[in-house]
Amino acid sequence: MSSTAGKLVTWKSELDLDHHNLEDYLPSGSSINEPRGKLRLRDLLDISPTLTEAGGAIVDDSFTRCFKSNPPEPWNWNIYLFPLWCLGVVIRYCILFPLRCITLAIGWIIFLSLFIPINWVLKGHDRLRKKIERVLVEMICSFFVASWTGVVRYHGPRPSIRPKQVYVANHTSMIDFIVLEQMTAFAVIMQKHPGWVGLLQSTILESVGCIWFNRSEAKDREIVAKKLRDHVQGVDKYPLLIFPEGTCVNNNYTVMFKKGAFELDCTVCPIAIKYNKIFVDAFWNSRKQSFTMHLLQLMTSWAVVCEVWYLEPQTLRPGETGIEFAERVRDMISLRAGLKKVPWDGYLKYSRPSSKHSERKQQSFAESILARLEEK
Repeated sequence: MSSTAGKLVTWKSELDLDHHNLEDYLPSGSSINEPRGKLRLRDLLDISPTLTEAGGAIVDDSFTRCFKSNPPEPWNWNIYLFPLWCLGVVIRYCILFPLRCITLAIGWIIFLSLFIPINWVLKGHDRLRKKIERVLVEMICSFFVASWTGVVRYHGPRPSIRPKQVYVANHTSMIDFIVLEQMTAFAVIMQKHPGWVGLLQSTILESVGCIWFNRSEAKDREIVAKKLRDHVQGVDKYPLLIFPEGTCVNNNYTVMFKKGAFELDCTVCPIAIKYNKIFVDAFWNSRKQSFTMHLLQLMTSWAVVCEVWYLEPQTLRPGETGIEFAERVRDMISLRAGLKKVPWDGYLKYSRPSSKHSERKQQSFAESILARLEEK
């Protein structure tokens, strides 16, 4: 299989096979030695498992690389650099980390001492209460960013509260929300999480109109779709933020955008987020690491360096479908942040295709090869 996969690495692009040498991959045999015009589909189906297995290895590699964290290159490899590395560890863990914990603790004390009383005292004054709660949410997010020694540069006009508009961004980690929220209090669409994150979602973040869903519940999709439409039409609602990839990607690629955010009959405002990995990789692999451990990783690094671009608002063009609109916006974000586009659905990260689906793809693959050879 390894030799077959080695032959298949000649790509027209990262994802398109160069079909000019497909005959080289066909095994010798009486059925294949027939004139090309008489090559039959069953002949190709006989060998298609081998080709599919080899191609599948390449496809699987191009898919899984979107969700892999690339460890930094080791630099403490000699007697001169190792002492410096040890000194850095002492500074980060024994000096910076305690200071950052104190900073975050102070932020929470200030936040809770104001948020809880205001929530009770101003119950009948919704407009004023929401305004103060918005400022407090932005403040606690700023404390979170400070606890990582976050260096964030924002480019473009600051988001404003306007009806019939939605903001969409590429997704690397749950900290994307914190980075954006410290600048503007967004109402975000987010997966419901357990533990202390879920507690914050159901209490504090409810105050800015965030919408939660459970990926495994089919009914949640209908409820969320209705809430989205209602929120977009609201005049005094917070700006709506959606991560249309639906999962965290490692900030080197963008996977397919879900079309739901692009079928709301409203203006779409793209946001491109790019993290500099010089000090730490901000990608959160939720399958291998809890969010608490992810935060600890950030808090024990030197700094989190990030660039955020608020791009030009986009509207649906005449004759353009929701999928085409989503791809056009993804092109803008990918280009601005320097990310590579791949044609994968991010939800495949959580579930693999069924065997019947794989068989259909295998037959389709064999038919495409046959058509190519007949053309020649």
